[in-house]
Amino acid sequence: MRDLLIRPWLVRLHRYAGLAIAPFLVVTGLTGAVISWDHELDAWLNPGLLTATTRGPEIPSLDLATAVEARDTRIRVSYVPLSREPGAALIFGVEPRIDPVTGVPFRVDYNQVFVDPVSGRELGRREWGAVWPVTRETAVSFLYKLHFSLHVPEIAGNDRWGVWLLGGVALLWTVDCLTALLLTFPAPPKDVAQRVRVWCRRWSVAWRIRRGSAPYRLNYDIHRAFGLWTWILLLVLAFTAFSLNLYREVFYPLMSAVSDVTPTPYETRVEASPGRPFEPRIDFVAAIAAAQAEARLRGWREPAGGAFYSSRHDIYSVQFHGPGEGHGSAGVGPAQLFLDGANGALIGERLPWRGTLADKFMQAQFPLHSGRILGLPGRIAVSAMGLVVAMLSLTGVYLWWKKRAGRRRSLARSKA
Repeated sequence: MRDLLIRPWLVRLHRYAGLAIAPFLVVTGLTGAVISWDHELDAWLNPGLLTATTRGPEIPSLDLATAVEARDTRIRVSYVPLSREPGAALIFGVEPRIDPVTGVPFRVDYNQVFVDPVSGRELGRREWGAVWPVTRETAVSFLYKLHFSLHVPEIAGNDRWGVWLLGGVALLWTVDCLTALLLTFPAPPKDVAQRVRVWCRRWSVAWRIRRGSAPYRLNYDIHRAFGLWTWILLLVLAFTAFSLNLYREVFYPLMSAVSDVTPTPYETRVEASPGRPFEPRIDFVAAIAAAQAEARLRGWREPAGGAFYSSRHDIYSVQFHGPGEGHGSAGVGPAQLFLDGANGALIGERLPWRGTLADKFMQAQFPLHSGRILGLPGRIAVSAMGLVVAMLSLTGVYLWWKKRAGRRRSLARSKA
């Protein structure tokens, strides 16, 4: 009896939660299917930016970073690539400096600079994640940022409203995944002795799509069967979307409360106020040298692959990996060392698959969501799942609309 009373509430929860999040899941599903191949698509669309064909000895990346800053004194380099794949350009991340006259950051319309590592020639600039105009140079990053923030503009000095919105959608999606699974189980018969046999017979039907059915029945079968076939992947995508978008606000505090989590310096340091970034007191040369010395003491074989300075935290992070083994590699990412921007002191580390069980679980969130934890097969699976998510959302809306139309016709007939 309890099951029969709970089921109508589960149906309502699935119906209205699904309707509320369907528009967002269509957008994030379709964009997710595309951005699984962000690097490949970007290289195909922008060979002039991402390809460097000049042959000869390469100029050290730190010298190129100095040249980038010399060409535009309004900016400073925030990311220095230290290794590259053959034929690829070096991509430097940049951010505006503080204007000494106004006390606010300079207005700069780009945050990436592309450089030929042999000739030192600047190949181009672009604003990663620009909202408008959408060009060949910004198309992939536009979709990437749309996927996790919807490009919701800054409101009251806060640029995370879109991130929070989709984090809430992901949390509701996680609950909806669990609700949907419960609804695929048929209501149990009163005779307890027959439950197992009836459940097996009826639930097996839920996995099948009956061909030649009427449009409504076909959509219902597709919606239910695809939801069951891919349920584990749907739950992983939903939960990791929640954990990534609401990491600072919900996920990290929750994990810290229930488990033993090792914080990184990003969690322990107070962020700079908006428009008032930290100024590093050591440069990339000193920070990278200190990180490399520490890596040698640890016996690491991987070279320094890239270095980033966070002006919001006054932290240098240096990643250790070979060419092409950074963002797109399998696993949970490369090893990192964190150094104080004031004096270069070692203040933390991130070692792949090391630490407490909670540490490993948290490391795996982005690799699981992007599929990169399994390399190419994982990316193919996540790209396909983006289409499945959009399809399940659209079929769910269609089923609701048809039921609603049927109820209205029945009500009209009863009144007549």
